[in-house]
Amino acid sequence: MLVFISLGLLNPRLKPLKTLQSTLYNLKHTKPMSQSTSIPKKQLRVRDHGFDNYMEIEKKTRKVLKFQSLILSQYNQTLPISRLDNLAGRLGFKQFEAGAFILKFPHVFEVYEHPVQRVLYCRLTRKAVNQIMQEKEALLAQIPDAVTRLRKLIMMSNEGRLRLEHVRIARYEFGLPDDFEYSVVLKYPQFFRLVDASETRNKYIEVVDRDRRLTVCAIEKVREREYREKGMDAEDVRFKFMVNFPPGFKIGKYYRIAVWKWQRVPYWSPYEDISGYDLRSIEAQKRMEKRAVATIHELLSLTVEKKITMERIAHFRMAMNLPNKLKGFLLQHQEIFYVSTRGNHGKLHTVFLREAYRKGELVEPNGLYLARRKLRELVLTSSRKANVDRGLVHYRGDREDDEMERFRRDCSEDGFEGGKEGKDGEREDDLNLDLSCDVGSDCTDEDDDVDGIEKAEKAQLNG
Repeated sequence: MLVFISLGLLNPRLKPLKTLQSTLYNLKHTKPMSQSTSIPKKQLRVRDHGFDNYMEIEKKTRKVLKFQSLILSQYNQTLPISRLDNLAGRLGFKQFEAGAFILKFPHVFEVYEHPVQRVLYCRLTRKAVNQIMQEKEALLAQIPDAVTRLRKLIMMSNEGRLRLEHVRIARYEFGLPDDFEYSVVLKYPQFFRLVDASETRNKYIEVVDRDRRLTVCAIEKVREREYREKGMDAEDVRFKFMVNFPPGFKIGKYYRIAVWKWQRVPYWSPYEDISGYDLRSIEAQKRMEKRAVATIHELLSLTVEKKITMERIAHFRMAMNLPNKLKGFLLQHQEIFYVSTRGNHGKLHTVFLREAYRKGELVEPNGLYLARRKLRELVLTSSRKANVDRGLVHYRGDREDDEMERFRRDCSEDGFEGGKEGKDGEREDDLNLDLSCDVGSDCTDEDDDVDGIEKAEKAQLNG
């Protein structure tokens, strides 16, 4: 520094006094390197290709589900090819794209010629029908678990109630049937109460009694298992979350210290009533921030596949005291959650619970998840395998066997007969509401670019 100052004084072109003053000013006001031991508020998102590849397959599965709903809503569960483009237009497909799309999945859709009319029709294959029936049976079998999940979900709210519409939008993620208002809420009056809000004219679901046995979070069970199996220090495990950083995430010395300090911060349980607490202090704000992490963690734990879109979480933001800038908050804790923008041109943000997945599959799968997984297997199976199956099995045009007749009768009882939607048009509303973000999407985009992804996913599924 003295050499620098002396060189500045010896330079005749510079004014020695001003040079000395500016040098001393810069030395005085230069900020040292940041050594903060707190988690930064803004972080860049580090991609995890394992979850992104999962969403690429989910994108195709979502379009297949829309086509299945369209076919099941037709008379006799068959769709003439001549009407395919007109009906598929409301699903976001352009002209002549719907026919090319169904030919990509021969294990799900079957094109056949009517024996009398000599007209091409499209219907679901036997494998697809069996998958739908298996998923329906798994959904009905886990109704008691769905009741418990709904009770825990409502108990996390501030007032012990949630809007019926918000729960209806997220019913697929929580494993609730389409008619859960009648088959779950009204069927169990000892647990739920359906009320009308006079000021907003909205229906709300309330819990009748707050069962203390249901106030145990999923993360608390994980901590207890970690404590018993690994023998960790009780003080370190008491408020700890399972941390799994994404590949390529840079972990510095001070960031590691910040995470260690944050893990030891106490917080209030998501099921605890905090209406009587003073939340103005800095310590209370830290507890509320960690409580929001615990709330989202518990919300994801209540879902069937341990994932849900961020837009669905935003519906419960006011009722569960979640932060306004939800995306930035989730990116702040990338070691616990992963936010994927793949699968729908960035219009949807899918939030995964990291600790629940390993190598693209759930660590603890359930029956409903396994039934839905079979549809992904059918989507990933190549057309060459379908041609071999057609050569080994004779596909008869007769559709009046017992299995298909029973499936047609079940669909007719659910309200699909005659091209009519279910009760109060719920099928049509769900098609337009839950999958509205897919409208306008290109059906052939990225399909050729993810062949390697499909092979890797098939290897995991077969393994």
